[in-house]
Amino acid sequence: MLKLVLILPLLTLSLSGCFWEEETKRESITKGWSPKTFFEQAKEKISAGSLDKGIELYEQLQAAYPGSKYALQSKLEIAYALYKSEDYDQAIDRLNSYIKLYPDHFSTPYAYYLRGVISEDKSRSILDEYITDNAQRDVNSVRDAFNYYLALIEKFPKTEYSEEAKSRLIILRN
Repeated sequence: MLKLVLILPLLTLSLSGCFWEEETKRESITKGWSPKTFFEQAKEKISAGSLDKGIELYEQLQAAYPGSKYALQSKLEIAYALYKSEDYDQAIDRLNSYIKLYPDHFSTPYAYYLRGVISEDKSRSILDEYITDNAQRDVNSVRDAFNYYLALIEKFPKTEYSEEAKSRLIILRN
């Protein structure tokens, strides 16, 4: 028992040292990166399919350069990456936060639109195209998508996203 009491703290310290070393290594790689470099590297990771690594770089960008235009855009990029990884609820939560924080920013119509697209996709499955009747889709997600598109059209009627939302509303109604 005494051996266990002595070994357990040593094991804990050695494991935390591994974690600390990994964090330090990661920080040294990105040290000195500009906001643009962070953004480009994150986008590259996501394009290559490394969604988690891309999201992590976007989050590091936001921490290192919170007021930059790249940090602001990275918020939308994270939401899109979460959507692509099928983490629909978290993607929508991120978009809701963005809309609340930046209600009049020029990228906000896109946030509204993406929120609708995500809700619409959330109501589908891979087999829907072949076997599922539209009447059997997730009604709450369809209703949310419908409401998100309506909110976009009402708040930003003269944007390209509003026009696309109108088309999607017609499809959702049918």
